Amino acid sequence: MPARTLLAIAAVLAPSLASLSPPAMARDLTIVERGTTMAEATQKVFVTPFTTATGIAVSPQSWDGGADALAAALKAAGTNWDLIQVSGDELLIGCTGGQFEKLDWSQIGGKDHYLPQAVSDCGVGFTVTNLTLAWDRDKFPGTPSWADFWDVAKFPAKRGLRRGVVGNLEIALMADGVAPADVYKVLATNDGVDRAFRKLDQLKPYIVWWRTEAEAGKILGSGDVLMTSAPSDQIVRAVQATHRNFGIQWTNSLYDVLSWAVIKGSPNLRDATQFLYFAGTPAIEGRLVEQFGLGGLAKGANDGLPPNLLAVSPTSPANLKSGLQIDAGFWHDNLAKLRPRFEAWLGH
Repeated sequence: MPARTLLAIAAVLAPSLASLSPPAMARDLTIVERGTTMAEATQKVFVTPFTTATGIAVSPQSWDGGADALAAALKAAGTNWDLIQVSGDELLIGCTGGQFEKLDWSQIGGKDHYLPQAVSDCGVGFTVTNLTLAWDRDKFPGTPSWADFWDVAKFPAKRGLRRGVVGNLEIALMADGVAPADVYKVLATNDGVDRAFRKLDQLKPYIVWWRTEAEAGKILGSGDVLMTSAPSDQIVRAVQATHRNFGIQWTNSLYDVLSWAVIKGSPNLRDATQFLYFAGTPAIEGRLVEQFGLGGLAKGANDGLPPNLLAVSPTSPANLKSGLQIDAGFWHDNLAKLRPRFEAWLGH
């Protein structure tokens, strides 16, 4: 990707940013970042360049996600959030519940400026979180599928999965032969849910559970597992740090869009809009994969990347097309029922 200085970017954005410039606010623009890795990426890729280009101060805060945590924080006295990073289900709940502002897309480049997955009433997607199949190429020279992941007779060794119901039921059904396009149709039936749990039963004795994204890379690097579900960015960074020969299978991976949302009633609405305009610049989003193994959702964010980076960008056309987007509506309707069943299954 051709290098661009902050001054050059600021010059391109200046006319639009100037039209949005508000009077001085009583407090800094507060951006609520999600998790350690995403917080680091947010600061380096978006916040610092934004403040440098515009002079607008940003106060960072962090949260671990969850609709209940969001509702509690917004009800708490003294909450001063303006912009927040939310997953698909959190965006759905917050938008329908009136916790987020409806976006004026004309002020942030227009809907056509972004890939379709990034566009919604209350959120603008800027990257994705995902679950891919990762493995050690030195121990498994081929390219495994989820069916191979389950085949411990042919490929004996432990397997890694995230300790949680979201994603694992989808993976189990795809391992059982369900086409990605049909996964949520099958899961919408009681028989389909039973089928997913029966498939998990087959693998249960061989599973090493991970809770944090860093643990996914750690158990693969330590040799505790031959294969694991893992966020692709964790594997990319593990390869960069250790020079291990890890592979990423994009086919039938799962992804969820991570979006910016503006808190309803924010006194810094215009500053927040200005930030969204800046953050959606393809040249800015392109730094996500260069520095963190993530991928941007503005059109053109992957343009000009060298082949090695394009191959590991979660939002490159080939990789995004190969994946299945997590159905936020399904999990909004079914999480309260399926999470306890999963926890009970773990205990047996």
